[in-house]
Amino acid sequence: MAIKTRFLNVLRPLQLIWLSIQFHYAAFRAALRKYGLTALAHPRQIRDAASANLFIAISGGFIAYENTTVVQSLVSSSSGKILELGPGPGNQLQRFDQSLVTSIYGIEPNAHYASHLTSRVEKFGLQDKYKLLTCGIEDSDVLRSEGIEEGSIDTVLSIQVLCSVNDVRCVVREIHKLLKPGGRFVFWEHIRNRDGGTALTQACLNPAWSAFVGCHVNRDILKDILNAGEWENPNEIEISDEPESVLPRIWGVLRKKI
Repeated sequence: MAIKTRFLNVLRPLQLIWLSIQFHYAAFRAALRKYGLTALAHPRQIRDAASANLFIAISGGFIAYENTTVVQSLVSSSSGKILELGPGPGNQLQRFDQSLVTSIYGIEPNAHYASHLTSRVEKFGLQDKYKLLTCGIEDSDVLRSEGIEEGSIDTVLSIQVLCSVNDVRCVVREIHKLLKPGGRFVFWEHIRNRDGGTALTQACLNPAWSAFVGCHVNRDILKDILNAGEWENPNEIEISDEPESVLPRIWGVLRKKI
């Protein structure tokens, strides 16, 4: 049974990698038709288009899976002035408790999500509270223009985002800096498995996964979060006990030390 479980846990990521390859090929062909050979000079745009198309297409499956986890309770606990990292296709929008929300800023550097995300914002009646910013958390000039500066945010929400940023340590330090004293960092991420055999499998999968799916399956995100700054309750972070999973999760609601 354990061998079968391990096989299935590897097969599912391989299926997503293969699907992503198809979306990248389609995005490449679309770029060639539109821009000709000059499209070859802009591989980032092709990757962004492919990633957005992929995750929009499979968002229903992600939402259904997350409904079986703690994600609903995590997102609904977000309150006040919220910074949502990497909203992508907007999978979390229906989970916010609008009675607790003052405003939400979605920080999404991939502009190809904008149209789909905006339509979902309207679908769930958040258009008066939600603003999409096409930038990264490191783009301080853009954030400051929206009043997002050191000690100004009540909640930072990160659902499966830190696996895809360029520099986790830099991002979590910015998160800690932007939070008010007592502000909360709400997260649900996947990490490197503590099981040695599964960690080796993750290392083998990671080159193809990071190239086509766009994130990393074997990051030590817990270490980076703990080193970002002082938290009041680091002992409340939870880690799933899934020694055979290549996508084990870590989650928590950390409070910035006052």
